[in-house]
Amino acid sequence: MTDYLVRIVTKSENVRALACVTTDLVNEACQRHGTWPTASAALGRALTAGTLMGALLKTGQRTALKFEGNGPLKKILVEADSNGAVRGCVGVPEVNLLTADGKLDVGKALGKAGFLTVTKDLGMKDPYRGMVQLLSGEIAEDLALYLTESEQTPSAVGLGVFVEPDNRVSAAGGFLIQTLPPGNEEVVERLMRQINRLPSITQLLREGKNPEDILAILFADIPYLTLEKRALAFQCTCSREKIERALVSLGRNELAEMAAQEEGTEVTCEFCRQVWQLTRQDLERLLSELG
Repeated sequence: MTDYLVRIVTKSENVRALACVTTDLVNEACQRHGTWPTASAALGRALTAGTLMGALLKTGQRTALKFEGNGPLKKILVEADSNGAVRGCVGVPEVNLLTADGKLDVGKALGKAGFLTVTKDLGMKDPYRGMVQLLSGEIAEDLALYLTESEQTPSAVGLGVFVEPDNRVSAAGGFLIQTLPPGNEEVVERLMRQINRLPSITQLLREGKNPEDILAILFADIPYLTLEKRALAFQCTCSREKIERALVSLGRNELAEMAAQEEGTEVTCEFCRQVWQLTRQDLERLLSELG
């Protein structure tokens, strides 16, 4: 198990936390999309955020995170389920902005003017949807703001991605801490001190720290129970059947126009970049099924 997540709860049961390493799945996503360094860092943070949010769901539930800003990235889309599968994409992969001290400037790449929208498919008639304005464009702060304001659950989030000079992602991961009622001010204050003293997630991961190590540092002298260790992976839900349904939804006229082209057509999945080839015969079959 290379990419995985660990979930814990304090013995007093008023704080829950998750930590994960996502290096391989982030690297795969970035390679699929051909992202430049700053876009890689932004997508990696968002994918890690998605895995953390997905781990809070019950079996069979899904969540989607949509970051829309006024920066050159335009948007970041991430979808995750309760089983550790995640997929995502950026609006413009060819973005590489640096701060004055040479660090990847994710906040400027996404932009501060915009919104984070979180959608949850909880198996009910209508999905749950919440929205907050972007706070910094740095992903972690924006997710913490959403959880605290929209879901009324005080939260702390840390995310990190390290991109090598050859554009390979060599470290990615993060943590999520939430207080649960009834609150315990003493425990919260101790956690805040630990978070403020904590080196960057990127540094910890590059030093070889795993999710268990990160949680042990954060919850030093705070008794807790480990509830779960879960594998994580980049996994897309696209399929030929879904692609065909999407084409049928375009309507008879547009489908007939595609079928009239001798070479057929191809559809590229937005999330995983897989190309689905449909021949003229495939399109004619879809037309006949429309009646």
